[in-house]
Amino acid sequence: MSYGDAMNARAKSEERRAEIVRAALEVIAERGYRGASLAAVAERVGLTQQGLLHYFPTKDALLVAVLEERDQWDAVPDSRWRIDLLASLVEYNAMRPGIIQTFSALLGESVTEGHPARDYFTERYARVRAGMAAVLRTEYGDHLPNGLTPERTAPLLVAVMDGLQYQWLLDPESVDMPGAFRDFLALLGEV
Repeated sequence: MSYGDAMNARAKSEERRAEIVRAALEVIAERGYRGASLAAVAERVGLTQQGLLHYFPTKDALLVAVLEERDQWDAVPDSRWRIDLLASLVEYNAMRPGIIQTFSALLGESVTEGHPARDYFTERYARVRAGMAAVLRTEYGDHLPNGLTPERTAPLLVAVMDGLQYQWLLDPESVDMPGAFRDFLALLGEV
């Protein structure tokens, strides 16, 4: 096999993996992680379950790929996060309910003992809280106007973002997720 053929085969394999991850996102959004089967994902992309296992040897491996893909869509270098970008992220999330539903379903399921995404979410939240503390420190210094430190406020900020997502998913007509988040940001600046 020539170098060009090998590169072409690799590109096709990566495209197929991406297609499988997108299908898995859809199936998980519809059925939850526990209800999603490899067979359902394989069927959605026109593969046999055995064919899917060529790309992802286990359901857990596919789940990790789905979560990593989702993180890539939201990736912003830590040094570039600002409070106003957080508000933009919430607005962006309001335009993609399927992704938010999948993430929220996996997050909810991951709190159970032995769930394959538990370690992923535990580590992710540690990174996110640290990142939010850095954003808050850049904006407000060592103490916010309310006297709390960025480290004490970061878990609250993350809780508001995630809590609003759940409320919005349940009742999008009644919950203005971006507006409510902007209201929370206004509270951060209050004395």
